[in-house]
Amino acid sequence: MSTDLNACLRAAAKTLTDATDVTLLAHVNPDADALGSALALGLVLHRMGKKVQVSFGAPDEVPETLRDLDVAGLLVPASAVPAAPEVLVALDTGSVKRLGPLADRVDTARAVVVLDHHVSNPGYGTVNVIDDTAEATALVVLRLLDELGVELDEPVARCVYAGLVTDTRSFRHASSATHLVAARLLDAGVDAEAVARPLMDSHPFGYLGMLAKVLSRATLEPAGAGGLGFVHAVVTLEDADGLRPEEVESVVDLVRTTAEAEVAAVLKELRPAYWSVSLRAVSQVDVREVAQLLGGGGHRLAAGFTARGEAKDVLANLRKALDTITRHP
Repeated sequence: MSTDLNACLRAAAKTLTDATDVTLLAHVNPDADALGSALALGLVLHRMGKKVQVSFGAPDEVPETLRDLDVAGLLVPASAVPAAPEVLVALDTGSVKRLGPLADRVDTARAVVVLDHHVSNPGYGTVNVIDDTAEATALVVLRLLDELGVELDEPVARCVYAGLVTDTRSFRHASSATHLVAARLLDAGVDAEAVARPLMDSHPFGYLGMLAKVLSRATLEPAGAGGLGFVHAVVTLEDADGLRPEEVESVVDLVRTTAEAEVAAVLKELRPAYWSVSLRAVSQVDVREVAQLLGGGGHRLAAGFTARGEAKDVLANLRKALDTITRHP
């Protein structure tokens, strides 16, 4: 870890130690890394005697698979977030825009601590702890917990593990140092199977029907992505009816297994003609750059953006962005 990053960790720890009221925000449509990181740090601050609230801008409901991480009842609806927080902590949020309806709190908060691992993060806080070499924001939070000098017990370790196991795709994208962190979390009492199964390997029966419809319409374009192969699928509101957002989000993990495609995309209809698009790459294409061309962001091999219009038009714009990024001089 760089000296500058260590200095930022110390500054973040001091800001949080001195605070009496802390609001922690995950990005919209929070995943296990965003919300697990927020709840891990929030639980520690709660035990230190701070007033703590954890929230996110959208949707209105907490993802069912993440509810059990909130052992202290720290989650509050977006409507309950203070208009002018004393200290705001933004977690796993590569840009202010990713806070959605709560983005204005960055301007009204007395102090803003940004904890993230996105290389695209511009550092919009008064204190910024951004480690783009970390596989998950949960690792950044764990380093901050160590800086705070707190004991790592099972409830806190479980939140960190949830973020780590999901953002590393079950440690397939994890360094040897991160595997050692996982061992530390297990030693703190985490039951790896109990945490991972509801997050990654458990779905209602209706999920199978949705997959059958969606995957039957999936399309492979061998010449796409600069000849490296492009596969895509579309999940409409009708397809997703009655299912949790978690089920819809997981579709890309199946589409991405297509051996003939370097790039995979899944369009998910959030409301009529409004789409959230997940992008994945195997190794050669930087889909973060593709997403940024379309107003989104993310990581080199996993990114996304939102778009309005018909699915065919969204796909047409995506092909153009892919061509721009993969075009050879």
